[in-house]
Amino acid sequence: MKRDDDAAPVAPTGVDTEKPSAARIYDWFLGGTHNWAVDREFARALEKQWRWVKPGARHNREFMNRVVRAALGAGIRQFIDLGSGVPTAGNVHEIVQEELEPGETAKVVYVDYEPVAVAHAELILERHEATDWAGIVHADMRRPKDVLRHPETLRLIDFDQPVCLMMMAVLHFAGPHDDPPALVATYRNALAPGSWLGLSHMSFGGQTGEDADGLHWMVEQYRKTSNPVWMRDREEIEPLFGDWPLLEPGVVHLPDWRPVRELRRDEEGARPFAWCGVSVHP
Repeated sequence: MKRDDDAAPVAPTGVDTEKPSAARIYDWFLGGTHNWAVDREFARALEKQWRWVKPGARHNREFMNRVVRAALGAGIRQFIDLGSGVPTAGNVHEIVQEELEPGETAKVVYVDYEPVAVAHAELILERHEATDWAGIVHADMRRPKDVLRHPETLRLIDFDQPVCLMMMAVLHFAGPHDDPPALVATYRNALAPGSWLGLSHMSFGGQTGEDADGLHWMVEQYRKTSNPVWMRDREEIEPLFGDWPLLEPGVVHLPDWRPVRELRRDEEGARPFAWCGVSVHP
């Protein structure tokens, strides 16, 4: 049944539903149900300025889904999702539940620094009866020690076994002062051989014209907030994988990483504006 766009889900205790939330806005772009009218209004305003924001978000989520399925197929049963937002609309624990056979187990750790995302995540995982094997860590991914040493991370993750670490459309919140190559290296160095790093990153993609101008507008709006963003192109993104070999097809645009469907004409224009890849700890 199609959701009434003005419907409101149950709000977690203490969550302000009068102010737009980045996590809930992204949820709306993905077709999720954990968003309110204020989030949808803000999201529609963004979409008017940059028409590819919704298909771009969906391409990113589909890439993440393919990475999770590929990792499960390779035998990995532990997942850490940095900057996870609201874990709904096809997020990691849902894909795990779909893919694993009865009796098989996996562990999932979501990480987000936004309190509203954490509150929604706790509620969702409780409703899905997944708290025994999935949890949420309230931490800033730019502080790896806070993530890796968090009690919830240590409860769920065995760092002597392979982990699929995912940094999906989150590193654009790390500025030059955060030293992204060193930041990602800290996480890679904590993982056992056989671990995967799945990464996606927004980019101007060498584009010009109206679409690029719209994305520039979005970047400028974020620069005025407490969550500024930095775009990077392929030459800056490839080094983030360090010396870990890349899985085929390497660093590509989101829809081109092991696609399972053809793009519709009305979403093709989003393709140049992000890069992604997956590497493996040798």
